[in-house]
Parts: sequence; C-alpha cells; structure tokens
Amino acid sequence: MPSKYRVEMRNILKHYGGTLALNKFSFKILPGEIHALVGENGAGKSTLVKILSGAVQKDSGDIFIDGEAVEINSPRRGKELGVSIIYQEFALAQDLTVAENIHINSLGNGGGLVNWNALNKKAADIIQSTGIKIDPKAVVKNLSVAYQQVVEIAKALSENSRILILDEPTAVLTPQDVSRLFEILFRLKEKGVSIIYISHRLEEVFQIADVITVLRDGQTTGTHKKSESSIGRTMELMVGRELTTLFPRRKNSIGGEIMRVEDFSSHKFKNISFTVHKGEVIGFAGLVGSGRTEVARAIFGADKKQRGRIFLDGKEKNIDSPRTAVQNGIGLIPESRKTDGLILSMSVRENISFANLKKVTNRFGWLNKGREVDVALDLVRSLGIRTSGVNAPVMSLSGGNQQKVVLAKWFNTKSRVIILDEPTRGVDVGAKVDIYELINNFAASGLGVIIISAEMVELIGMCDKVYVFNNGEIRGELVKPNITEQNIMQMIIGGSTNE
Repeated sequence: MPSKYRVEMRNILKHYGGTLALNKFSFKILPGEIHALVGENGAGKSTLVKILSGAVQKDSGDIFIDGEAVEINSPRRGKELGVSIIYQEFALAQDLTVAENIHINSLGNGGGLVNWNALNKKAADIIQSTGIKIDPKAVVKNLSVAYQQVVEIAKALSENSRILILDEPTAVLTPQDVSRLFEILFRLKEKGVSIIYISHRLEEVFQIADVITVLRDGQTTGTHKKSESSIGRTMELMVGRELTTLFPRRKNSIGGEIMRVEDFSSHKFKNISFTVHKGEVIGFAGLVGSGRTEVARAIFGADKKQRGRIFLDGKEKNIDSPRTAVQNGIGLIPESRKTDGLILSMSVRENISFANLKKVTNRFGWLNKGREVDVALDLVRSLGIRTSGVNAPVMSLSGGNQQKVVLAKWFNTKSRVIILDEPTRGVDVGAKVDIYELINNFAASGLGVIIISAEMVELIGMCDKVYVFNNGEIRGELVKPNITEQNIMQMIIGGSTNE
C-alpha cells in the first residue's frame, strides 16, 4: 500500500566531528502541505534540509519519498527525486536572463544550439504559473530581491520539483513582497507541491503553515497543527523555557533631549528632522529604499549629506566621518553585521575592542592584552554571549551571538546614541529576546536608541515613537499607543492617520 506521505525521514543521525547535529530525528510531510521547521540557531533545521536535498550526507537513518526508500547522496540525486531548496542567498547567475537562469541546467539539452524563442516561451509559462509577471528576457541583476526569489521558485518548478524547501525566504522582503510570496506558495500547495518552510518569524509561520515542527538540540520537541498551538507555546518549545512576552517591559522614564537632527538632506533623502530623548527608543519604519538606512549612515558620517545639522545635548556637532561620530558618542550597528559590523576572521576580544582601543592601550599606544581580555570577558558574561572563549573567531558564533558581539562593541564605548539597523535579522527567537533586553538596558542607562526595522511587530513592541519614511521623506510620526500596523502602513502608502 503506497504511503500517503510525500516525505518521511526516520531516525536521522548526523554528527559534525564531536557535535551531534541531529539525534535520531524524524519528520514527515504530506503532498500539498506547508510544513514549517522552527528552532533556535544550531537546532538542526539547516542540517535536516541539506540532508534531504543531498547537500549533506546523514550518518544513519532512513528517507522515504512517496513510500519508496531512497538514498540522496548528492544535490543532483535530490533534484532527480523532485527536491529543490531555495536558500536565503540566491543561487542565480546575475548577468544572465531570467529564462537562462530558469533553464540553466538544460540549456541546449546537450547540443550546441539553443532555441531562444522556445526557451523564453517555456520560462514565461512557468513564471505565469506563479501568478507573477516577469519578462523572461530581463537580466536577473536588474530585478528586485522579491522578483529574484520568484525566479528561484520558477527554476525549481522547471525541474518538476515536488518538494520545495525555503530557508528564511522573507529575510529581505517588504511586507508587500511577503504577501506576494505567500500567494505563490498557496498556489503551489493547491497543485500538490510539498513545501518545507524555515523561518525565525513566527508571525509568518502561523500565517502560512499547516503543520509546525519545533527542533531543539537536534531533536523534535513538538509537531503540531497550527490550529492546535500558539506563538507563545511554540517559543517555549524552541528555547526550553517559558517566555512571558517576546518584548520585555522597559521600566525607565524618558528624560530630556539628547540628540536633534534638523533639515538633513542628500540626493537620497530630504528635509529629515527628528529628536531623540534620554532613555527613549524611537523607530524608523518604511519600505526598503525609503531612506531609513541612508539617513542613519549620514548621521554616523559614513555617507555625505548635502545639508543638515546635528545637535547633541543642545550643542551643534560636525559629524563628517564615523570617527567623529564615535568621538561624539554616536554608534551604529549596521544592517549587515557580517560585512560592516564585524571582522569575522578575528576574535571576539578584538572585535569588542575595535570601537574603543584607547580603553585597552597605554599612554604610549601599546595594547594591554590582559586589559583587553578582561574587558571582553566582562561583556561576554554580562551580555550572555555563547562562545568557547574571547579568543574564538567571531565566524564560529551563531548569528544571534555575532549580533551580541556587535552590541558589546558599542557597550565598550561612551556612546550617547545607538542606531541599530535591523538588529534581529536572521536570529532566532531566543536570541531576539536577549537582544531586546540589551536594547532596554541601553535605554535604561540613559542612552537614546534608534531602531530601523522591516518588522513592524518589532517597532510596535519596542518603540516609544516611530517615524515613518517614504520616498526619502518622513511622512509622519506615531507615539504609543498609536503605533499600530494599520497606522504605519497608512503613512507608508502616502495616506494620513487621524491618530
């Protein structure tokens, strides 16, 4: 009797050296089902789907597809069995067209000639099946991130994928693009495609998934239908402890003005004015390209402004470089921690010291390594950074702990205002709560905090005030309790709110 399940993985065991990544893990998914895998960084999610796709080999256990036992010993074999995986970082040839990317594995079918008209027609038909219109002749590098993701999905469909795996698919998408992606996935679900969906964003998981499996330390801590669980219960299964709220309460009071920005303008934004007070957390909301990040970089002196003034404690300051920003007490945690916030090959200790070398050098400029170690140890302990030691390379840490190292770097300075651009992107829910606690500690110590985030729930949960950006301008300001998704979106699309 044939199995009703599209995929069954039974007692999968996987070691990486002395580390047990998967401990007799079992998983199954039906045709036409969206099954979410959730868990903290290092829980085993990525290892599991890499084994299913053939990118990683299991140590033991059994895999069945449509009831038939299979060995998936390579990505090629995975594709032959109908398994496709779309990673957060797309595997597209940026200088080729949409059609060329979709059919890159079958161009010419082994011959020397390509029927371009037929190729473009086939690509157009596949894209049309997703419900999105994209010119098959368009060069991929000229497409938005959302459209590049559609191309990845179309590429998988061209290979007759029956099992589609998406790893953090919405990390860099706008809310509108997320809705568009979900429409595509629902359409594929109706066609019987089995979809494995990995995400740290539990709000999205509960919006799209039929079934949710929680992993912790390479094992299943629970599999349940969406209708039978809740975000709170799922979070507890992920981290192994009770989480009363995702956004911890901040008990400090808001003090006097600490920073004022007046009439900031450049070729990317114009007439930006706002204030930050001591102990206050403000948010920048808006779509990608709305000017949020560009304003932050200009305040930090990383990008040039055309005009504008910055006041700190009522005194005007000339911030013309990151060095002068740091000297005047402004810190920036950039959007990409790996490329702009950290030097991955260097140690935790060195990364923490970079923003304030004066603290660990003597009057002759020589590094006091013992002092540097002590400072790093104090911050590692107080921020709860999980690392084998302060001399461990930052690249060996999980995403959440890497982000904590960036935060530690600014804790190690005399910052007055901290700007955090997408502070929890790509980190699991347990690390998110820890980071929110650290942000609250910043505010409680009297600092001003600016959070830039594409996650509206993050802005709503953390901020005292939100400035809404659109097309390089501030379109409005919202103060609690009027910081709501409806009010933010109304301002983003150009309307107004009565709040």
